[in-house]
Amino acid sequence: MDAPVYVVAGPQPFLREYVLDNLRKRMAAASFQYRSFQAGGSEGFGAVIRELEAADLFAPRRFVACRVLKSYRERGGDDDGSGEAVAAGGSGEAALIDAIGKIGPSVRFGLVYERDNAPAKIRRTAEGAGVVINCMRPFDNQIGQYAEVFARALGLKLARDTADLLAVRHGGDLAAIANALSLAAIAADGGGKIDEADLGGGGASRVPDLFELAESVPRGNLNETLALFDRAIQTGRDPIELLAVELIPLIRRMLTAAVLLEKRQGAAAIGRVLGLPPSSGLMMRALDGARRFGAERLAVAHRKATLLDASFKAGLLKEREAAIAGMLLDLMGSAK
Repeated sequence: MDAPVYVVAGPQPFLREYVLDNLRKRMAAASFQYRSFQAGGSEGFGAVIRELEAADLFAPRRFVACRVLKSYRERGGDDDGSGEAVAAGGSGEAALIDAIGKIGPSVRFGLVYERDNAPAKIRRTAEGAGVVINCMRPFDNQIGQYAEVFARALGLKLARDTADLLAVRHGGDLAAIANALSLAAIAADGGGKIDEADLGGGGASRVPDLFELAESVPRGNLNETLALFDRAIQTGRDPIELLAVELIPLIRRMLTAAVLLEKRQGAAAIGRVLGLPPSSGLMMRALDGARRFGAERLAVAHRKATLLDASFKAGLLKEREAAIAGMLLDLMGSAK
């Protein structure tokens, strides 16, 4: 993939930096010299626009990267890019858009926003001239896929079940997964394959309760589940993220499995619908929960969980931990 412009944004900070670093490495391999800028507060885009428009006798091919800090968003322009406020001493987004339209073939431009979304006008310009990359938080069934992507970037392959092991150890902490693979790559053998032994001993994970919680819900052990939930909150887990990224996908998988079981579908058919191997841990938990709770109860739980998620994000509910615990109690309170 080669484009003149790359705009990177999203709520996952590690992925934003990971994408920028990989772009830098790719451009360096193509003999592009790296130029780094930032826009924040009074700095604006003046310096990066001058770099984009100027010629450089000593660097005929340049990769110009600009990181847009949160302070720029707070002081300049509005969130959807409809405003063109200009910070003192800098240039606004209208001037940057004009400069992007004039980028020559010897220049590549990477624009990284420290925010969930790039401004609308910048995004539309990038979609017409290059690539927009959204760095979203991963769902739990996507974590193994990210591990495989990180491994390929290091020229490695993951042995069977290694991606699942990384997910269990580190949960949604993509930075920890990438770091574990980087350490394993140092001692990787000539075959370029990483297995469980290459990842070292199973020390304490940064977020040890994530997948313990996912396992305890299908087992129907309410006391254990609430205890794990409390520990997750105490160790710094965001209840909004825990609900949206961990619990809702878990309930949705169990509900899907329960509906298909009622239609007398087997594990292989359910696995195809869920996109999971029949022998995977996620698949086994979905089936266990489906059989334990049933489709009717899981449908009610899924509806409550999604309504809680919407209420949290709209700021309508403040007692988030209590609301999630109540939802778990309703689901599991009389489970067999």
